[in-house]
Amino acid sequence: MCGIVAYIGEKEAYPIIVEGLKRLEYRGYDSAGVSILNGKINTVKKKGKVLDLENVASSVDLEGNLGIGHTRWATHGKPDDLNAHPHHSDDDNLTLVHNGIIENYLSLKTFLTERGYNFKSETDTEVLVNFIQEVKNTEKVTLEEAVRRALQKVVGAYAIVVFDKSEPDKIVGARKSSPLVLGVGENEYFLASDASPIIKYTKKVVYLNDEEIVTVPRQGEFSIKTIDNESTTPTIHELDLKLDEIEKAGFDHFMLKEIFQQPFTIAESMRGRINADKGWVSVGGMRPYTNRFSKTDRIIMVACGTSWHAALIGEYLFEELARVKTEVEYASEFRYRNPILSEGDVVVALSQSGETADTLAALEIAKEKGCLLYGLVNVVGSSIARMTDCGSYIHAGPEIGVASTKAFTSQVTVLTLMALNMGYERGTISESEYHSLIYALSDIPAQVERVIAKNEQIKYIAGEIRSASNALYLGRGYNFPIALEGALKLKEISYIHAEGYPAAEMKHGPIALIDMYMPVIVIATNKSAYDKIVSNIQEVKARKGIVIAIVTEGDEKIKKMADYTIEIPDTLDPLTPLLSVIPLQLLAYHIAVMRGCNVDQPRNLAKSVTVE
Repeated sequence: MCGIVAYIGEKEAYPIIVEGLKRLEYRGYDSAGVSILNGKINTVKKKGKVLDLENVASSVDLEGNLGIGHTRWATHGKPDDLNAHPHHSDDDNLTLVHNGIIENYLSLKTFLTERGYNFKSETDTEVLVNFIQEVKNTEKVTLEEAVRRALQKVVGAYAIVVFDKSEPDKIVGARKSSPLVLGVGENEYFLASDASPIIKYTKKVVYLNDEEIVTVPRQGEFSIKTIDNESTTPTIHELDLKLDEIEKAGFDHFMLKEIFQQPFTIAESMRGRINADKGWVSVGGMRPYTNRFSKTDRIIMVACGTSWHAALIGEYLFEELARVKTEVEYASEFRYRNPILSEGDVVVALSQSGETADTLAALEIAKEKGCLLYGLVNVVGSSIARMTDCGSYIHAGPEIGVASTKAFTSQVTVLTLMALNMGYERGTISESEYHSLIYALSDIPAQVERVIAKNEQIKYIAGEIRSASNALYLGRGYNFPIALEGALKLKEISYIHAEGYPAAEMKHGPIALIDMYMPVIVIATNKSAYDKIVSNIQEVKARKGIVIAIVTEGDEKIKKMADYTIEIPDTLDPLTPLLSVIPLQLLAYHIAVMRGCNVDQPRNLAKSVTVE
């Protein structure tokens, strides 16, 4: 959740670190801090944004070529200057930044307090840095060995970077259930929560595995050991990432840029996996396990948030096209009950970051039961990508906006390809339907472009309902998950309370809320249930509700009934979510901007939820 940046080399560390923190601010933005070692430790910490940190740091001596920085998303302790990272040990020798939660911090704090340690903050992080100092002092070991021994007694999740004033020529990093990447440059090294702060300086990275500890010297080669003191041989990866992919490129917000990128990102997620001219779909991640997919009786999808909504669409797709029983589980619930799993099951994990803590924990359970694990992630080298037996990258490119947009449509696109691939292999889809869907799917990027062209119309509608306190989203079939996703987007970035419902459920409670102040957004593109959706709209209008309808181009019937309509191109029912979600993304975006909300960094949210 938080963002970590560290540097050791020949350059000035502070400018590199603060620039990296800005690139990581989407991961945490309650507070920020930086520590530079140059004979002594100079630390600046500030509640608020990285810009607030820069304003304070401008009057402080931060020269030096070794340092660590952090953007915080508060877990233990409120957001303030004291709780901001980095944290120092009680004797001021060690300085540490930390992403994660130390679950046994209270027992460790009690032990340390009895040993005479004093604490200035409310954080588990200050407990950890003091515990490492205690191990180092009492056992008379090096910093890396003290980190290793201390972490053997720590319960929880962490990515940490620490340096020691008495060992000024190295930095030590470690991870468990929270990402940490080592960047390898020319006579310099970088450590970060992801590759975005590194790409400007090097494309060579090492993804640390769980319970690995890296020692990074000022000169010479880095080394990696496990928490059990076993040396490992790292693999250096070449980043497939361009600097302009993590810039706004002239857009006011990353979210708007990412919405507008979707014609391209959807096409990228299909590239090499579909050929409309030759009439085939082939998902490479499935190929080595074709037999397993063909014979399975059950697919279980585990996900959180927006990825869970994508998985719900996947459930419709796999059951209709591949005729295989499909269940969608909140990963956070799946891990805490006793799910019935068998070796024949396929478990598909969806996560934009590939680091979602609950989803990783759900995979651990499925792995113990011998299930086939399939990962659907965006970030190359992420924990889920490495943990699963097989999988597919969605190729959406870096998604910086906290509210997911392009990653969602890329997930849905790949799920559609997977369902088509599996349905063809199982013989559960006719040749004509198979080819019709292939042709229609290949047209989706151009159709999304046509929807985005309606941005000004959608912005106008947003202005008409921006003062609402509540909103209701209704959809049927494939568009029911889109109703959920539309409501989530509005909640996330505009702070308007919104709920998504299957349209038929409106009469079972939500209809009591409808009045002249309640916008009701209806996704009304379903061919199979069109008349029922018309009835739902009439019921809303009879109670003076404001109806905003997403309709198929040329639909005059609903246009006469609704207060506002947004047309999307005609396509086959299984593919409508890829088009109907776009107006809802833009609607939420424009409402949030008009309400003065921080669109890219909505309050209390972080991009990658790496703790429970």
